[in-house]
Amino acid sequence: MKDKYNQIRLAQYSQALAQRLSEEHFAHHENVTAQQLISFTPIKQVNLYMIRELLTLWNHEMANLRSPYFDFEHPEVKDALVLFMNVLSRKISIKRPHFEPLLLKAIQDTLRAVLEPEAVFEEKFMRLDDLSVPKLQESLKYQDLDKDLYRRFLDTLSGTEVDRYQLIPRLSRFLAEHEAERTTVNEVVAKFNEVQPLKVDELFTLAAAPAPAAMPAMSTHVASSPRPSFQPSLNPEPRLNERLQTEQKPNLNDRLKQPVVPSMADRQQDQRIGSLKEAISINQRFSFINELFEGDNMAYHAVIKQLDEYDNPNQAKQYLQQEVGSKYNWSRKEEHVQKLTRLIERKFA
Repeated sequence: MKDKYNQIRLAQYSQALAQRLSEEHFAHHENVTAQQLISFTPIKQVNLYMIRELLTLWNHEMANLRSPYFDFEHPEVKDALVLFMNVLSRKISIKRPHFEPLLLKAIQDTLRAVLEPEAVFEEKFMRLDDLSVPKLQESLKYQDLDKDLYRRFLDTLSGTEVDRYQLIPRLSRFLAEHEAERTTVNEVVAKFNEVQPLKVDELFTLAAAPAPAAMPAMSTHVASSPRPSFQPSLNPEPRLNERLQTEQKPNLNDRLKQPVVPSMADRQQDQRIGSLKEAISINQRFSFINELFEGDNMAYHAVIKQLDEYDNPNQAKQYLQQEVGSKYNWSRKEEHVQKLTRLIERKFA
């Protein structure tokens, strides 16, 4: 989108919507939990951007724990930190003063993703010190708008060294070449209009209208927009839940039928769990929804509810294999199937 847009109007709309949604939620709740965060708004990209910023904050806080007096690279320390972060992610509790700026930024960035995609890509994807194709691809799990288009762009970078200074110009050319495939401003505005009235014309400055004297200069950031109460880290964004198991089974049936060899972190959490719903961390839940259920939040919760109702692991695994796995074609999702299977085994331990 090459046309200049009205950043002041965008900031006003984002603030008004964030305030209204916050008022509605906090009128009945004291905080926002992990479960509520995943589906807080009907616009998936807004929810994903909130999760992304929250995980960035967590990574920043974890980096602050590091000390020259301790070996943070030791395997036992790494496993303990993974376990700690998994427990912490299930105890998310965000009060309104901290949540509303998070929501406001996510609303703004979702609209900006179609208004100025190169700028948003730079902010979301290029905060990594290790700017490699695998790291960029990993960041796609927080992208809903034009996700496949961005994946195809990153595929064009495979096999080459990523040049930080040439990445945005290359992206700009790629998006221009695939303009017809991009999500339009009208489509995104239509989604927001269902939540709170918004028209496309409101987001654009009329070319014939002279700029008011008090109008601030157009820039990437709006000066009058409230700032989030935290500053995201510029450090690399490692996955919150690191790989705990690298062994691969031949196929889905074997994965569900055979016991999994646990890692050290798994041995630390071998205790029986009472409920899959309560035991699955927000990061695991987010991964399961996107990797195993094609982003369908409702389908995920229906399956977990059904699994919790079975009396023995064989019934649960049979249901997972015959009814769920075949429906979503899990043949190439063995890592995530393995993690879900391990949780089922713990439930019936």
